[in-house]
Amino acid sequence: MSRIGKRPVPVPAGVTATMDAGVLSVKGPKGSLSLALRDEIKYTVDDAGITVQPANDTKQARAFWGMQRTLVQNLVTGVTDGFTKTLEITGVGYRANVQGKKLKLQLGYSHDVDMVVPEGVDVKTPDQTTIEISGADRQKVGQFAAEIRRWRKPEPYKGKGIKYRGEYIFRKEGKKK
Repeated sequence: MSRIGKRPVPVPAGVTATMDAGVLSVKGPKGSLSLALRDEIKYTVDDAGITVQPANDTKQARAFWGMQRTLVQNLVTGVTDGFTKTLEITGVGYRANVQGKKLKLQLGYSHDVDMVVPEGVDVKTPDQTTIEISGADRQKVGQFAAEIRRWRKPEPYKGKGIKYRGEYIFRKEGKKK
């Protein structure tokens, strides 16, 4: 039995949740998000919140139960508070800058890396070595952060590269003379 799946997802004031034709739509102050519903799971929207239960007793329904409840929770959290990922750039000459809907990265390559910011995602650079990515959709925010990080993953010898704030980089000792 799923411990996560048993709890209903509370719907705060100012947020509305509706189900039509196999799609759960949640609207709130930060926008609107939707989720395609699975046939193996039974969803109910009432005053207590959104309840997720397995529709039958198959192994697949039990496997989807907790994940679907978490996806519904992400919808509600996204339209109320939103999600944020912060990246830190370490390295001499490495910097980032937002110009309109483009993120310009200087990462030691012979050319600058220009990335188009996806729709529904907001990018800020408070300083040249910090990138703040925020938005209502957790998947889009995390995916864009991963795409940025992929350009220069942190290396273990000097720690240069792009890392998530709070991420620990295991440092290695170099060659001994």
